[in-house]
Amino acid sequence: MTIIKNVLAAIGLVCMSGLFIFAVQADDKNSSDQNIDKASQVINDYNIYAISVPDGLNFAGEEMPLTDPDVLERMDRELLVNTYWQSNGLLMFKRAEKYFPIIEPILKKNGVPDDFKYLAVIESGLTNAVSPAGARGVWQIMKATGRENGLEINDNIDERYHLEMATEVACKYLLKSREELGSWTLAAAAYNAGNYGVSKRLKAQDVSNYYDLLLGEETGRYLFRIVALKEILSNPKQYGFNFSSEDLYKAIPTYKVEVDTVVTDFAKFAQGFGINYKILKIHNPWLREPELNNASRKKYYIEIPMNGYYPSKP
Repeated sequence: MTIIKNVLAAIGLVCMSGLFIFAVQADDKNSSDQNIDKASQVINDYNIYAISVPDGLNFAGEEMPLTDPDVLERMDRELLVNTYWQSNGLLMFKRAEKYFPIIEPILKKNGVPDDFKYLAVIESGLTNAVSPAGARGVWQIMKATGRENGLEINDNIDERYHLEMATEVACKYLLKSREELGSWTLAAAAYNAGNYGVSKRLKAQDVSNYYDLLLGEETGRYLFRIVALKEILSNPKQYGFNFSSEDLYKAIPTYKVEVDTVVTDFAKFAQGFGINYKILKIHNPWLREPELNNASRKKYYIEIPMNGYYPSKP
């Protein structure tokens, strides 16, 4: 009898232990499920949405033929890529506030459509970029093109980095392309592939407009990228970009100082205006060396920031 009691007691103990373990496991499972739910909720707070390609997109008043399924897909791609590259998009908004007011009046003065400011955006991101092929500045001008259009380019001075001068050169090139090729859309494509390159392809393929051309990857995407940036930068909230005017970069007011002599030390020159060499170069990136070799006594105009905008002292 005692043996039976002991066996029953042992069985009871095992059953109780099992129930306890099951309860603990169930508790852990519930806790784990809650954690998974919370994690899922956090992940699902970030959503990726398809983007509708707007009707009536155009470049410089020339309509984009979105009824062509190939054109529609290519436009969709650039809207998606540039909308969801958020950090780059925000930088474009910030820089545009600083540089568009300089570019826009020069385009207008030369009779070049305002949409071409977005060409500068895709060329350089509105920075003084250097391409593997040697193009430089916001407008990515090649050395030969710059010199042909009156820019001084050497080790000491490179006016491709002078935004106003470079914008004037870009306008000349675009006006010539428009005259030769017959449309602003083709003129924009020629900025990437050259007038001869675009003309040759038009003739070989027996077509007359950009959207009917079979082109390489870069030039084939070129116009669509411009129009995508135009659309996004013109409608920030529609594409999910949220910022205030305080978040954008501001141009620093400057005044011009005429120089027609050699400058042996730009660091000392800058100190004479209450700034340092770094600040002088930020506002005059076309000055490529620490001195100015001006044997011909040419007149240069150096931008000096107004007082009170930089806290640093020389």
